[in-house]
Amino acid sequence: MDLIDHDSQACLDWRPGVSTRMRVSALTGASALSIFEQWCEPGLGAPTHWHPVEEVLTVLSGEAEIWFEGERLQARAGHSALIPATRRHGFRNVGDGQLHMLAILASPIFEAHFDDSQDIIRRWIPGPERS
Repeated sequence: MDLIDHDSQACLDWRPGVSTRMRVSALTGASALSIFEQWCEPGLGAPTHWHPVEEVLTVLSGEAEIWFEGERLQARAGHSALIPATRRHGFRNVGDGQLHMLAILASPIFEAHFDDSQDIIRRWIPGPERS
């Protein structure tokens, strides 16, 4: 068993106004999942994308609009959305303060396919492929 000190993990700006901390991934020894947090300024979040694996999005604080293949839901602290694999989704902060989200993916390697890009985005991959 490994103990992970999240306070020592870096937060990275994935997009302007969106900061991310990868808590658990292949780099920390996970073999079946990844867990990360995001902090989003008002109006910002994750643009429409999909993952090859199932994802759970949980609002830790703030208010979010979460969309999933044409359906839009309002979520607040204590709400989670279960997103099936390969389904297009996204979220944004619809509140006045910062939105704090927790995401869990059923893969130790983060992979996303964004509607506004042809590139596959992979982060926290062990070895030279890491981007």
